[in-house]
Amino acid sequence: MSMAARPYIERALAEALANTTAAGHPPRLAAAVRHAVFPGGARIRPQLCLAVAHACDIDDPELALGAAAAVELLHCASLVHDDLPCFDAALTRRGQPSVQCAFGERLAVLAGDALIVLAFEAVAKAAGRSPHRLAPLVATLAGGVGLPSGIAAGQAWECEPTIDLARYHRAKTGALFIASARAGAQAAGADTSGWEQLGARLGDAYQAADDIRDVAGTLQWLGKPVGRDKALDRPSLAREFGLAAATRHFERLIDEAEGAVPECAGSASLRALVRAEANRLIPRQLAEELVASAT
Repeated sequence: MSMAARPYIERALAEALANTTAAGHPPRLAAAVRHAVFPGGARIRPQLCLAVAHACDIDDPELALGAAAAVELLHCASLVHDDLPCFDAALTRRGQPSVQCAFGERLAVLAGDALIVLAFEAVAKAAGRSPHRLAPLVATLAGGVGLPSGIAAGQAWECEPTIDLARYHRAKTGALFIASARAGAQAAGADTSGWEQLGARLGDAYQAADDIRDVAGTLQWLGKPVGRDKALDRPSLAREFGLAAATRHFERLIDEAEGAVPECAGSASLRALVRAEANRLIPRQLAEELVASAT
């Protein structure tokens, strides 16, 4: 959410992947893992993690960066698995060939698995100064990716005969945003309760934006295939309610995300960052055009 944090995040990710090229490693698996992480996307989840940590008067920057790297590695793992032939069969991701396209299905499965393990290793290595904060951080990260309502659960809803759209979206996208906000507070030794709603509202907004962009976006703009929800008959806000209603819902969620920022020294800058990120996701002119399309 802040470009100033980006170099620190990239460095933390590079350090997390440093051992993947140690002597005796399988070179193609290591290459597949790096391909999944670099170059990155918006890095919004680790930036949210760091923004919350700083708003909570961060006292252990190394742990905050470890948590931020872990969140992004878990997100990258989910994208690798999401692109597999058994799910989206996507050929591109972030403007380059997807891992399964570049390295094959078997290495893509293994790369996604390896990224999950590397995420927990990254936060564990960063906890030397504050080891008492490691257990709750690990629990938060695990909750964002596992059962009953993490990323894996979100993907699994697509395998069920009926889908609760709200639960599906909250697990598929919202869970890791909630984990990002919680992890930022935990890394700073702060209470998490005031930050969970910010993560939840941002996650909901991102999923709404993703649904809208899948219909109104282009491969050149997004760096990944569009029209996948319709092609795979997946539920989405845009398909169920139309682009105009989905866009109005997205705007309400952004307003709620701004309102969910707890009062703190950095609350004003956090609210401004939320609004700027909303404009990056759905540019203001496009949002106005989509809403007007219903009139």
